[in-house]
Amino acid sequence: MPEVEVPLEKWTGKVNEVRLGGNGRQAVVVGGEATFPFLQFEGAIPNRPAVAIEVLDVQPTGWPSQLAAAWGNVLADPALWAKKAAEYGADIIALRLKSAHPEEGDTGAEEAKKTVDKVLAAMDLPLIVLGPEVAEKDNIVLVAASEAARGQRIALGNCEEKNYRTIGAACIADGHVAIAKTPIEINLAKQLNILLCDLGVSPESILMDPTTGALGYGLEYTYSVMERLRLACLTGDGMTSMPMICTVGEESWRQKESKSDIEVPATWGELEQRALIWEEMTASTLLNAGADIVVLRHPKTVEAIKATIDKLMG
Repeated sequence: MPEVEVPLEKWTGKVNEVRLGGNGRQAVVVGGEATFPFLQFEGAIPNRPAVAIEVLDVQPTGWPSQLAAAWGNVLADPALWAKKAAEYGADIIALRLKSAHPEEGDTGAEEAKKTVDKVLAAMDLPLIVLGPEVAEKDNIVLVAASEAARGQRIALGNCEEKNYRTIGAACIADGHVAIAKTPIEINLAKQLNILLCDLGVSPESILMDPTTGALGYGLEYTYSVMERLRLACLTGDGMTSMPMICTVGEESWRQKESKSDIEVPATWGELEQRALIWEEMTASTLLNAGADIVVLRHPKTVEAIKATIDKLMG
């Protein structure tokens, strides 16, 4: 039989490479793809997707018991938690300053600085710092985190239309990476990237968070938007060429399928396995949509997703 020639696309664009860490800290580089996810026969994929583990600055409440039990007593100390996450195989630590939320403690700049200092001292992985997702408080605690980590090239989020000037300026001043978060819509994502670049943030210092939907809760729509962003990038649109980050754990573990074992159909299966599958399926789907960083919560999910990445990159 004659050999079948596989048709190959000729792309003109590629994803920007973005480095986190360095300067005495481990460095992780994401992005750089010149093709769709894992299609190595078609184009270069110089950097594998990275797995971040989420760490909160305050002991979480409302987490499902099986998730909290997986971490034990380290949940009370973000530095110990980050150190344990590094032992579990995290490529990056994603520290969420949840205590700064007005309804969760309303802590301020000094507390944020102390927490960032402690976490940076506890491990040598690259760091992402996420605010409480209230723009006014994000401005306060993320600027403080930026100053505390000057020269460590951390990522700061969320950088939104309401506060991009403040967070973007901090990233420029202290040498960090901005996480540009928008609702799930390609034009909004592109517009925020344009605004950050106009402000003076380098395209190689921007990550996109297109907003993640979990399995059963908008995952298909998220996939389609991410796919369109990657297609625009590969066809030469430089303002959609930033690597993408997805907060998978946060979205997956707040859904009823990951938390409830009361009055649910027997066909749903055993809760602990079901919850892990929910996070794993969400993460693996978004990796295939183009995610360059997935932020996870359960150690077993981290193990499973890293093994999945190994196979896909192989």
